[in-house]
Amino acid sequence: MSTQLPSATGGFGEKPVITFPTPEAPAGLQVEVLVEGDGPEIAAGDNIVVHYLGQSWGGSVFDNSYDRGATIDFPIGIGAVIGGWDQGLPGKKLGSRILLSIPPELGYGQRGIPQAGIAGGATLVFVIDLVDVA
Repeated sequence: MSTQLPSATGGFGEKPVITFPTPEAPAGLQVEVLVEGDGPEIAAGDNIVVHYLGQSWGGSVFDNSYDRGATIDFPIGIGAVIGGWDQGLPGKKLGSRILLSIPPELGYGQRGIPQAGIAGGATLVFVIDLVDVA
């Protein structure tokens, strides 16, 4: 049985719109390369620069950098961000657009972050543009 992942509009650097194929989220971490970049692979410990949009599975967008018009940067693969990002992004090439479907155990768990609009037990979907390594 194959799991259907959401689709995302737009190309690299454009704010995506995520469409969910089913009400049920897939199990485990799902990683899909939407646009393959031609830059070097990022590695654990790199300080990466990204644009992103985050949305709960079947729910609303809880955060995105496109509306702010500014990228964010952080170290990847060393526990500075949620586990789904740490596991799903290393090894991907700069210039890529990545879709991550992140189960609660690799996201914000059963507590969620209610003040950010993330319910407990939520599967999170991110579209991430790998812009640079700082």
